Amino acid sequence: MAPTVCGVDFGTSNSTVSIPKGNSAHLIPLEAGAPTLPTAVFWDSDGAAPQFGRAAISAYVDGEDGRLMRGLKSTLGSDLINEKTRVGNRAIAFADIIGSFFRHLKTRLDEVQAGTTHAILGRPVHFVDDDAEGDRNAQDMLEKIARSHGFDEVGFQYEPIAAALDYESRATDEQLVLIVDIGGGTSDFSVVRISPDRAKKADRGDDILGNHGIRLGGTDLDRLLSLDHIMPLFGLGSLVHGGKSPMPLHYYHDLASWHRINALYNPQTAREIRELRQFARQPDLLDRLINVLETRQGHALAMASEQAKIALSVETSTKIALATVLAARDIVLSRQAFEDSVAKPVIRLADAIFEVLRQAGVAPHDIGTIFLTGGSASLPVLRDAVSRCLPAVPIATGDMFGSVGTGLALDAARRFA
Repeated sequence: MAPTVCGVDFGTSNSTVSIPKGNSAHLIPLEAGAPTLPTAVFWDSDGAAPQFGRAAISAYVDGEDGRLMRGLKSTLGSDLINEKTRVGNRAIAFADIIGSFFRHLKTRLDEVQAGTTHAILGRPVHFVDDDAEGDRNAQDMLEKIARSHGFDEVGFQYEPIAAALDYESRATDEQLVLIVDIGGGTSDFSVVRISPDRAKKADRGDDILGNHGIRLGGTDLDRLLSLDHIMPLFGLGSLVHGGKSPMPLHYYHDLASWHRINALYNPQTAREIRELRQFARQPDLLDRLINVLETRQGHALAMASEQAKIALSVETSTKIALATVLAARDIVLSRQAFEDSVAKPVIRLADAIFEVLRQAGVAPHDIGTIFLTGGSASLPVLRDAVSRCLPAVPIATGDMFGSVGTGLALDAARRFA
């Protein structure tokens, strides 16, 4: 008897769970009927059960006393995964925080398909750039977490390959496809030969001609937007020590990075910044920074940056509202200013595309279709960068948030049959 299987796409920004159904697969509802669940956890300071997804974000926005954690996937492969963070009078390991999120996904899965014991998990091509050991440790930790929360058998598939399997399920002819999966934390690329007949093969190794990835995603763009346009209002670039030196950068890099924000909420950081304020040319800016840390509004800043990025996907300018809660002026930001801020990572994206073509031994004109997926793939600056690399190749899109999860379930059905 075949085991009951699923695909789990644990993403930096959003997560999905999918189950196979005949020759296709579908995403299950994870929150209020929605198939996507923001990868967010809110831990109440009083010890109440954690909240997840949109409920977690709402708890934070509504001012409940506790800690919001996002960008959890970014802790895999970093030293943070072995550390603990303080919530009220408790210290909780980051591995346990991710574990609680997996337990929540498994609970939702059991409501739809009880007894699911086998899972294919998505993974980026590289959890960590240029670090084979860190990459291996990240996958091992993710497997350990999944096994400890109800999955007896766990396999992995590269996220762009999973997206290729989803696209192939709708293909009518044979072609070479460049899969470009731009998520919250990584960008992954694969050149894959697909066709309806090839979809029936158990082993697709010969059809994967190239596979490459970089640690670059939507949260990196949020961070760069924040550093260029928000953090200067809180002292980034201002001078201290009689004008002899600028404010230390690490405070602002941490404050602009989802998974590092909570590390700033400690007495030592507050003391350091108050000492620097005494010698600051613009002490009012550091007053704002101190206020953000004392009121734990760092995630509000990160959300403002993320919302501005999303707005600029459809508008040519947007307002970043900071005045009400952060004692700073609102910012009007143009799409061009945002694109100037992210110009360097866009170059990295283009370089990565040419690298995967080189690995595959193909020229741009050999590619029949670009399949663009991932939550950040709708950003015009990234879509345009992809198009410039292969200007004559048509771009196809599917479910930007669901293609990987669907492909993982298709792979699970094939591997665990």
